[in-house]
Amino acid sequence: MEQEKKQAEGMFEGSLWDKILKYAFPLAATGILQQLFNAADIAVVGRFTGEKGALAMAAVGANSPLVGLALNLFMGISLGTNVIIANSVGSGDEKAIRKAAHTSIVFAVLSGLVLAVLAEGFSGMIMRSQRIPDEVFPMALLYFRVYMFGIPVVILYNFISAIFRGLGNTRTPLIALIFSGILNVILNLIFVILLHRTVEGVAAATVISSGVSSIILLVALNRPASPVRIKRSELKIDGHILARILRIGIPAGLQSSVFGFANILIQSAINSLGTIVMAASSAAFNIEVFVYQVFNSFAQAATTFVGQNFGAGRIKRCKRTLFLCLGEGAVFLGMAIALVLFFGKRMLSLFNPDPQVVEVGYIRLLLIFSAYYFSLTYETLSGYLRGFGISVIPAVLTMIGVCGVRITWIYAVFPRYRTFANIMLVYPLSLATTAVLLLAATLVLRPARKWMRSETASD
Repeated sequence: MEQEKKQAEGMFEGSLWDKILKYAFPLAATGILQQLFNAADIAVVGRFTGEKGALAMAAVGANSPLVGLALNLFMGISLGTNVIIANSVGSGDEKAIRKAAHTSIVFAVLSGLVLAVLAEGFSGMIMRSQRIPDEVFPMALLYFRVYMFGIPVVILYNFISAIFRGLGNTRTPLIALIFSGILNVILNLIFVILLHRTVEGVAAATVISSGVSSIILLVALNRPASPVRIKRSELKIDGHILARILRIGIPAGLQSSVFGFANILIQSAINSLGTIVMAASSAAFNIEVFVYQVFNSFAQAATTFVGQNFGAGRIKRCKRTLFLCLGEGAVFLGMAIALVLFFGKRMLSLFNPDPQVVEVGYIRLLLIFSAYYFSLTYETLSGYLRGFGISVIPAVLTMIGVCGVRITWIYAVFPRYRTFANIMLVYPLSLATTAVLLLAATLVLRPARKWMRSETASD
């Protein structure tokens, strides 16, 4: 774990701009590769299931908001693990690091098992609530049931990745993902082409590959030099540590989940426009999230760098981290948007060559990307505040800005103008509102100034 120690020490001293890039790039690559492998699910069923291709794509796409709702909640909670470990690294509390790691692993497995049981029991009711067309419903339900059966290993992977991020290591999760992602693609092709499965095949491939990722990361944590070696005797929940994780993680999880909840409503509206629109939206979604991973990596970098420097008492570096993450994120976001828009139609055609699917999908890309600088702003500000342990306020403001605007739009505006473009307009409106709210909150709270004043007063 010498690499992690050197990375952590580097966060406390010297220039920040290059260290943020070194942290963010593997994180962005991990997210992009993860989405690329997820997109392989849709590409494989779209191209290799014959006349069922559009239906299979629509079925997988209809699951995206539902699966995202669950994953966003637990990925948000895992941010609590990230922050607690980052703070503990900064303060040099190795005992707290070990307790946080073991507690997180046990919590991830138990939570995943509970979620899997609930999802299997209520799968039919959940899917019927989405107003999925009758011809798509059987495949959508099948994908949901298979995926949710394996959700424990997916959640476990995210929590172990959060442990590594808190330690300052984003390379090991990337290596694990490369191996498991290649396996995912191979299994997709085997299940669909050789075994003639459809959506259940790609869902099973995702679950199996996630299990492999978790195993690889667990082995990496058990290296002899690791300060957080996983020991069976320590695999238990520490109540105090779990409370700290949940105090930060639950609001962050709710903040992430409001996107999933609001997107379920949006997906329901999209579903009402027919199979072509569903397939196009699904394909575009799997492209646009590549760009999302670019700026989101800088938001996550803000959380870890602020968390470690706050734990070490380096408050001025916390402020510099915020401005650098915003600036560097803006540059690379612009490059990513330009690249994807240039190749956008060709990329959409990889999922489905139908000209209608391509044209409708490109409309989504244009409107979503018009809002991504707002996303960069509020995601980074949220990450900055979480690094100081401030998690409730970003969650509440996100619920107001995202969920409030989107629910209002879908119920009040969309019924009057039932077009796909009209649905997509809700994204720039809601994200701009949220960015303004988070900016105002950060200017009011000023956590860096608050802690610098308290340090001066104590001196």
